[in-house]
Amino acid sequence: MDGVIADVEPQLIKYYQQQYNITIERSAIHGLSGKEAFPEDADSKKMLNTSGFFRTLDVMPGAVNAVKKLMENYEVFIVSAATEFPLSLLEKVDWLKEHFPFIEWRNVVLCGDKSIIKTDYIIDDHCKNLDFSAGKTIMFNAHHNIKQNHHLRVMNWDEILDFFEKE
Repeated sequence: MDGVIADVEPQLIKYYQQQYNITIERSAIHGLSGKEAFPEDADSKKMLNTSGFFRTLDVMPGAVNAVKKLMENYEVFIVSAATEFPLSLLEKVDWLKEHFPFIEWRNVVLCGDKSIIKTDYIIDDHCKNLDFSAGKTIMFNAHHNIKQNHHLRVMNWDEILDFFEKE
């Protein structure tokens, strides 16, 4: 969910400035892990435990239309390893209801470890969520995965649709 249909990078930068009075440009965090990009927050993860953080994420450009298109031929599930941040659970459900109301609640999985998910395809921005998959893996480009190249990388939702058209 985060980093694929929800654009989390700008929110992290905004909250980092609010919480720690440190301004970071989006381009400055490319190639850095979360701990490297936001060192003041690395241990406490205060930003990710702040009320409203997940509820107010922007939608990733092109995600709504692309997901609708994929649903014409595939059974689509939204999966989030949300239980690490319990405050996020209701926020993520409400966010999905607002931005993706066409996805049924049965197709939303909020879990702790995505390795329990067995699918033909998985799209994620973290290799830790792709490495276990027996299906085809698609890595959505993000600041923290720039140096990882062992999964098919896509830069945006247009590239995802192109991939599935060729499948």
